[in-house]
Formats: sequence, C-alpha cells, structure tokens
Amino acid sequence: MPRVSGLFLYPVKSLRGFAVPTAELDPLGFTGDRRFLVVDAAGKFMTQRSAPRMARIDARLSPGTLTLSAEAAGSVAVPTASDPVAPLRTVSVWKSEGLQAEDCGAAASAWLSDFLGVPCHLVRIGSRFTRPVLKSAARTGDVFTFADAVPFLVISEASLAQLNDRIQENHGEPIPMNRFRPNIVVADCDAFAEDTWSDLQIGGARFRSAGKSVRCIITTTDQLTGERGKEPLKTMATFRRNPADPTELYFGVNLIHETKRGTIRVGDSITPIP
Repeated sequence: MPRVSGLFLYPVKSLRGFAVPTAELDPLGFTGDRRFLVVDAAGKFMTQRSAPRMARIDARLSPGTLTLSAEAAGSVAVPTASDPVAPLRTVSVWKSEGLQAEDCGAAASAWLSDFLGVPCHLVRIGSRFTRPVLKSAARTGDVFTFADAVPFLVISEASLAQLNDRIQENHGEPIPMNRFRPNIVVADCDAFAEDTWSDLQIGGARFRSAGKSVRCIITTTDQLTGERGKEPLKTMATFRRNPADPTELYFGVNLIHETKRGTIRVGDSITPIP
C-alpha cells in the first residue's frame, strides 16, 4: 500500500522549505505553508523563475516567528500571526489579482532587497486575505495560500527514480526531490501512479486531484546554490509532454483537500481511488 514518506513546508513562496514529521491541515492547506510572499514594488509576486537567488534564502518557523537567513547575510525575523493594524498591500499571484496581504515591515523589506538586489517587500496572509482555487476541479469553499495554483503537490519516489534513470541514460546527473518542491512524497507505488489518482485518502484526510502539475525552469535550479542547469526539463521533454500542448511538461499531481482540518503524518497509509 502506498504511504507518506515525506512532508514538506515552504513558509515563503519560492524560498527554501524543510521536512516535518507531521503537518496540520487548515482551510488554506498545510498550516505554515506558503503563508508569506515576496513581492516587487508593484505588488507582483516574485519567484525563483526570475530571481534564482531566492533559493539561497532559508525560511524557518518557530513558535510565533518566521526567520529568514542566508550565508554571510545574517537574518531577519517577523511574527507569523496576523496583525490587524499592519498596513495592507495589494498583491497578485498569477491570475489571482487584488489580494490583500499584510506588509511585514521595513526590516524584512530592507534585508530581502539587499540580498536579492531589487526593491521588494515581504507580505503575510492575514484576516483580509481570501483566494479561491481557480482550477476546474475546485468546488465552493476551496481556498488556498500564495502557492501557484492549488494547496498541495504530491510526487512519488518511484516517479523521481524513473526520471533520474532516464537523466543518467542521457549522461546527466540525478536530481533530488527538492527541485520539484512537493508537499507530500509517496513511497511504495509504481512510477507515475499518482497521475491516475482522482481521489485519495491519506491517514484520516481525503484529497481530490486537480490534475497533473506543469513544471517550469525552477526545477532546473539547485535549491542550495541557485545555480541553473538543463535537467530535469531536458529529459522530461522526451517523455512527459502534454499531448494537447507540447510546451507543457508534467511531473507530480496537484491536490485539493476535502478534509479542511486534521493531521497528516509520515508513515500514513494512502488509499488511492482511481
């Protein structure tokens, strides 16, 4: 039976994530996941697509605090809790526009701007924030964070193993799972079995598939150094294209949680519902 072999949180969109043994569900997704966002002066979201240096920033959660740090750059800390008197910024993430997010203050803005080399700000989800899921699989009440399109991404270990086999056949170096930034990693299933799941039960929580995940240049970015190469997109282009749109390459599956409260643990069994 498939089981959860890894759980990951990414407190700030496009900054480093970290593994956790358990993760709590709330209406937006995993508690603590992508609740912060880096935006430019116009309020547009920033990611490693245009700023690969973001991969070098470590984002850690401790009770009540988010701390950002980077080698030779020190650190900055901000509260995780919503602040009703914090100034609001109007921000956008892809097709979600007009989002109201709380500004995290001048210190965080100065630290990020200095490290990334461009004027930017850190914002946080607060009481004024609302963002419905726009995928066709969404239902009334499905809302989420600053993630790209859905609350969760699931990938199996077997899928990565098969991809790495093909990369090595093409004389490339295997890549780690962190290139794909999943929330849930699955063991004990066939390669790309996740592509076939329409619904699944993980522990005591039920999830609904929102389709395969289209991958971008971030997957070619080393998540420690920010350096870029050609893999895995070079090899994925040979066998993971969308037949309806050959410019799209698939890896992993998007999920929406139907169970809005609960706990997921490493080791939980997964019951796929084709």
